[in-house]
Amino acid sequence: MALSYKARRRWSLVILLVGLPVYIVACVTVKDWFDRPSILLDLVIYVALGLLWAMPFRFVFRGIGKPDPDAPRADGSRAE
Repeated sequence: MALSYKARRRWSLVILLVGLPVYIVACVTVKDWFDRPSILLDLVIYVALGLLWAMPFRFVFRGIGKPDPDAPRADGSRAE
């Protein structure tokens, strides 16, 4: 089932304002359970976790920065 443009915008806002901070706290908490690795390994872990959170949500964020494709144009036609 495909989400509408407005639904994708709303879900992206929820994901960024609620989901991402919760994910960050969870990652830092889990990482702190272990001994501190070298600074380079620490960087690799955070970069990997930073990319990992966005992969399941790619379809939600795709095209959000563009104008609504379903909105009527000024001349009465629809955007392509």
